[in-house]
Amino acid sequence: MSPVGVLDMSIDELFDQFDKLRVLIVGDVMLDSYVWGRVERISPEAPVPVVTVDRRELRLGGAGNVLLNVQALGAEAIICSIIGTDAPGDQLEQELCNRGLNCDGLIRSTDRITTIKERIIAGSQQVVRVDTETDKYITADERAQLIDKAKELIPTCHVVIFEDYDKGVLSKEAIAEITNFANDKGVPTVVDPKKRNFLSYQNTTLFKPNLKELREGLKVDFDIDKPEEFRAVVNQLKETLNLKGALITLSERGAYIDYKGERLKLPAHIRKIADVSGAGDTVISIAACCVALKQPPHIIAGLSNLGGGLVCESVGVVPIDKGQLKQEAKESL
Repeated sequence: MSPVGVLDMSIDELFDQFDKLRVLIVGDVMLDSYVWGRVERISPEAPVPVVTVDRRELRLGGAGNVLLNVQALGAEAIICSIIGTDAPGDQLEQELCNRGLNCDGLIRSTDRITTIKERIIAGSQQVVRVDTETDKYITADERAQLIDKAKELIPTCHVVIFEDYDKGVLSKEAIAEITNFANDKGVPTVVDPKKRNFLSYQNTTLFKPNLKELREGLKVDFDIDKPEEFRAVVNQLKETLNLKGALITLSERGAYIDYKGERLKLPAHIRKIADVSGAGDTVISIAACCVALKQPPHIIAGLSNLGGGLVCESVGVVPIDKGQLKQEAKESL
C-alpha cells in the first residue's frame, strides 16, 4: 500500500493523514496486571506485609502500549504476535478486542505461556512484581505462522513496527524474512530494539535505540557530551546494520536523528516529569507514523521527542493525547 504523505504538509494536514494509516506491530505483546491495596499488618507466616486488595486492573503491556499509542494518533493498529491459549491469553485477547484493536495477526499457541506482569501496590508503593513468562524463542512452526501472517498483512499496511522485548516472538530468521518482504513491497520498517536481537535488524528503515541499548548493542562506550564521538558511533550503527536511518532517544538530553542525509540533535522539552514509563512506546509510534507519511527528519524527530516528553507528565503508562500533541506541535515545530 502506497504511503499518502507529502513533505510540505502542515501540522493540521499531518495529523489528519495519521487517520488514514494502517500500522502493523510485530513483537512481544503482554498483559500488565495491577493490584492496589493497603497494608495494615505483617504476616504471621513470614516477615512480609499483608496487602488487603481494594481493586484490580488489567492493561495491555509490551507491544500493546505501542498499539494504544498508534490508535491514539488515529491510525489503525494491527498486532502480529504469538500468545498462549491459557487464561491470561484469553484476557489479553479480550483486552485487545475491548479497545477496538485489530487482532488479525494474533496467533494462539498451545505450547507457549502468555506473558503477564503482576504488580502489587500498597498505597503508592510497589511491594512486589510477579512475572509469569518465558523468553524462549517460539518454535519453527510458530515462526513460520508468524512470518506468513506478517506477509499476509504487510501489503495492506503503510509501515511495520518491530516491537522487541526479548521474550522470544522475534528471532533473527523472522526479522530478516519480514524485513526483506516489507522492503520488496516498499513498506518501511521501524525498530524498537532490545539486546538479544540488536544486530539482527539489518536493512531496516529507522532504528530507535536509547543510549543504554546503543552502548550494549554495539558493545562500545562513548562520551555523549562529545558530538563528534557520538556521531561516529551512530554512523557505526548505520553501517553495521545497513540502516537507512537511526533515531536515538537521549532521555533528558532530547533526541538525535541521522536520516536522509540530515543529522540533528534536538533538546528535551522542559517538563514536570511524573513518570517516564512508556515514553519509548510513544516515541516509536509517532516516528513510525511520520516515516509512513514520508516526513522529513526534523519532523520525525521533533514530533517524537515532543510526544515522549508529554507522556512523562502523566503517572503510569498512558498513550499520547493527540489533541495536546497537535497543539504543542503547532507552537514548537
